[in-house]
Amino acid sequence: MTMSGFLEVESPGLFTTVQDLGRYGFAHLGVSAAGAADPMALRIGNLLVGNDESEAALECTFRGPSIRFSERSVVAVTGAHSAKWVPVTVEAGEHISVTGEWSGARCYLAVRGGLDVPLRLGSRSTHVLSGLGGFEGRSLRRGDRIGVASRAFGEPRLEGIGWPLARRSVLRVTAGPQADWFGDEFYSFTYEVREDSDRMGIRLAGRPLEAAHAGVSITEGASLGAVQVPPGGEPIVLFVDHQTTGGYPKIANVISADLWRLGQLRPRDKVRFELVSMDQALDALRRQERILESLR
Repeated sequence: MTMSGFLEVESPGLFTTVQDLGRYGFAHLGVSAAGAADPMALRIGNLLVGNDESEAALECTFRGPSIRFSERSVVAVTGAHSAKWVPVTVEAGEHISVTGEWSGARCYLAVRGGLDVPLRLGSRSTHVLSGLGGFEGRSLRRGDRIGVASRAFGEPRLEGIGWPLARRSVLRVTAGPQADWFGDEFYSFTYEVREDSDRMGIRLAGRPLEAAHAGVSITEGASLGAVQVPPGGEPIVLFVDHQTTGGYPKIANVISADLWRLGQLRPRDKVRFELVSMDQALDALRRQERILESLR
């Protein structure tokens, strides 16, 4: 593969990892998909710089890194950074700091050509808990150097792209397999995102839910976006690094079109849930994909 220099981490930020759209098909082996917490921001960032939308980029959480580029590069910062995302050219020796006022939890730094980290089970995503993928299976540290590959196939979109981040206080869900264990009050409650939320699960504080059946359900497969109700009654939304099986009842599942909203939730954000049908969920996903199609 032809290389296009490297990027050097001058300051790693709070929690910066390499992520793409994840590794699928290995849940039966206990390997979760991982991947970008906000897949829409990652996909749009790659389209802005002329990459395939599934290319690996840097995911920055709460406070971004400072990165120096050894060669001239085209980059885009998307996600919580601003309302309008525009690619910029960085000259050799210059650096970019992903700082400023953020409207959400995560930003993405996409680099034209992609990041030169090895594929692990078909993905370059980092799963920190298992040390799998990304750059040495961990978050970035000062002094790390990551090669820039030459996998771009299109031209940068100089006009930029906007994507709404404001409305993440309502998450649309379909009914979960144990929904009938609970009453309808779940959809009238407002919850607060807890400080101990992470890429494995979004923990919510609020009025506890009571199940009609005592104890827990039989251990079964757990999906991305599943809303589990542990014995304490405060829901947990399974997120991108979630376990692949679980024994807590699942009252609902966040629809695919709203998974990117989970990635932008911050501690103390307020959220509530809105029940939709499967047809409505599929229609929302089709509308979202049509928007992306118009950007290609």
